[in-house]
Amino acid sequence: MRRLGELEAAVMDVLWSAPGPLTVRGVLGLLAREPELAYTTVMTVLDNLHRKDVVTRERVGRAWAYRPALAREEFDAEAMASVLESAADRGATLMRFIGKIPPEELAQLRALMDEDRR
Repeated sequence: MRRLGELEAAVMDVLWSAPGPLTVRGVLGLLAREPELAYTTVMTVLDNLHRKDVVTRERVGRAWAYRPALAREEFDAEAMASVLESAADRGATLMRFIGKIPPEELAQLRALMDEDRR
């Protein structure tokens, strides 16, 4: 799974926060960017995300309405798994990653792993 660019991530944040599918105009209206992006720019980003299977789309009248293909948490988990799969030494990469986790999150991870084992 490829990582998202800055604008793709901003568009996905809007879609993940929305209660339902959004048209290009809907995404554009919720993007907090200065200066405001062009309609065609947002349309191109959404089309690219659709080709990458990051979003799905459905017809709403004459427009497309977009929604995330995966929940944010699932997308993030797949991105992390993809990074791990590309590592030359998975064990070393995991240890370096674990070393960057704050103690309170590491305790939460341990609790989740213990719960999963039961």
